[in-house]
Amino acid sequence: MKVAFGVSVLARCTRQGGVDGIGTYTRELMAAMPESVALQPYLFDLPASAWVGEVPAVSLGSFRQQALAAFLPWINFNQARSVLGSGINLVHASDHLVPRLPGIPTVATIFDAIPLSHPEWVRYSFKSLKNELWRRTAFWAQHVITISEYSRQEITSHFRIPEDRITAIPLGVGAQWFVPVEQTQEAAVRSRYLLPKDRYFVCVGTLQPRKNIGRLLCAHANLPEHVQRECPLIIVGKPGWGCEDVVNRLTGGQLKHVRWLGHLPDAELQVVIKCATALVFPSLHEGFGLPVLEAFAAGVPVVTSNTTSIPEVAGDAALLIDPLRIDELSDAMCRIIEDPGLAGQLRVRGRERVRGFTWQACAEKTLRVYESMI
Repeated sequence: MKVAFGVSVLARCTRQGGVDGIGTYTRELMAAMPESVALQPYLFDLPASAWVGEVPAVSLGSFRQQALAAFLPWINFNQARSVLGSGINLVHASDHLVPRLPGIPTVATIFDAIPLSHPEWVRYSFKSLKNELWRRTAFWAQHVITISEYSRQEITSHFRIPEDRITAIPLGVGAQWFVPVEQTQEAAVRSRYLLPKDRYFVCVGTLQPRKNIGRLLCAHANLPEHVQRECPLIIVGKPGWGCEDVVNRLTGGQLKHVRWLGHLPDAELQVVIKCATALVFPSLHEGFGLPVLEAFAAGVPVVTSNTTSIPEVAGDAALLIDPLRIDELSDAMCRIIEDPGLAGQLRVRGRERVRGFTWQACAEKTLRVYESMI
């Protein structure tokens, strides 16, 4: 089976020095695919040289130009079809860039419907028009893969794609998250970022409204002074949009027991999470919530939200709170600190829970979708 596989987002993230959720999915799924599947990487809006991999990529030209033309019923992605040539059994658009290629089965991975369900949480020019174009291009795929049952229901509702054309396939956790941190590596990262010697909370995510960092800062500030001092809060993530107030609070010098590290390379991020007392992930909306599983694999207790897809991922292995309730968030953080027995139980439950989420299982289920289409 020869599958044309979209790598545009992964290539762009790699060039910029940090891999996001779509990039992680693309990279890990490619690595886990069985040898019976020959993947042909392809790129939109980037030259073929932007891809660094064992199999060279092909560039399919401008996505926007071809997509706008393809809204006319008699025009398709002719440039993309010409470059791909013959012999392709299926196209997998892993990165929201879905080409219109009649005669070639196409599957698209859509991670969530957040721009449609909560347009107030995204910011780009001509938002309504771009959201409608995104919704329409999704129909060019004969089948959609998403990452949780919650996202499946949201896509059905907001994209108006029939449920029988959508398959929910959970994400996996890389083996590197199960490996203990070496002492020399831990010492180097602690020294570089001046991490606390003993305990700290960590929160991971791009600073944007739905990540709920503002309420987290309030929740930590509401902890008893000795708890704040003994267990500072470490924020990891690059600034996004709508985060001016949060950035001002993080950099204004008023929060004595909070530090913002910005974006970290993957290897250093793993150390920061693995050494943490707990991961606090109070997001308002997630299509999946991969940091929760990564913390489980690392043996780190988790406090997270009881909304959207997160309970589906976390099960009973995390303390679930209403992310709008600052008092609930503070209480859960206190319980982790003051009850070692509870923290130990969460570590055990997390390790048990995460065993069911592997990239191999994700790849096998994805392969079954491929086979059903061809």
